[in-house]
Amino acid sequence: MDSPKDAETSPRRARGRPRGWEDNSAQNTIKSLDRAMEVLDYLSAHPGLTLSELAGDLRQSPATVYRILVTLEGRRLVEFDPAEQLWHIGPQAFVIGARFLRRTSLVERARPILRALMEETGETANLGIVREASVLFVSQVETHESIRAFFPPGTLSPLHASGIGKALLAEMAGERLEKLLARKMERFTAHTLAEPEALRADLAAIRARGYSIDAEEKNLGMRCIAAAVFDASGEAVAGISVSGPTIRMREDMTDETSRAVMRAARELTSAIGGVTPPER
Repeated sequence: MDSPKDAETSPRRARGRPRGWEDNSAQNTIKSLDRAMEVLDYLSAHPGLTLSELAGDLRQSPATVYRILVTLEGRRLVEFDPAEQLWHIGPQAFVIGARFLRRTSLVERARPILRALMEETGETANLGIVREASVLFVSQVETHESIRAFFPPGTLSPLHASGIGKALLAEMAGERLEKLLARKMERFTAHTLAEPEALRADLAAIRARGYSIDAEEKNLGMRCIAAAVFDASGEAVAGISVSGPTIRMREDMTDETSRAVMRAARELTSAIGGVTPPER
């Protein structure tokens, strides 16, 4: 056992990590836990799957997947519908996700701003953050219209084919941006900017005007206008958007809608103690 003197003279260790925590080799991972997380993640992205479908899609034996599911079910992370014979994500997954969101005041502060933006524009208002090469939607206030955009919290959308994604990409620079642009970008519609040079040109225009436009780049018939939200250091940490069908979000409404979106983004930036760059 180390004496107090030894503790004073020995190098300080991070309290949340043991020695060698940078080592991500197999000896420092738990394979069964990794498989369970793979099952949970895959199940969360689908409305419901049978055991056979889940095992087949993940290329795991049904017996192994079943043991994982039963274990997760015990923690209410997944649940089983006996009538349909389908497995679904469980309520405890939401509870854990909600705890993650409580780490920051971003979502809480955004809620009334999103609601006001929805009321002003008549379209669904969204809040998203970057997660690897995607936008993770963390909050939404839906329009009252029957035909509307729908991105429930937890939905992922590629950065290059999303209004919020492009608004955030436009604020990136250097190695981080180059790494993202070097990835293969999927073309979802004829309007998707899947070539790096075409996307670069669009990002330059977005930086100049302060907002992005997703003109049917992910889904035909849907349009989105977005702007970035900044933290205290002036770094873009989130994006706000409104999205809806092109029959309502017409091109001739772009100026009016973009002003509302940028105003909401500035308001949220201020609410979290952020600083909007002068050119915005």
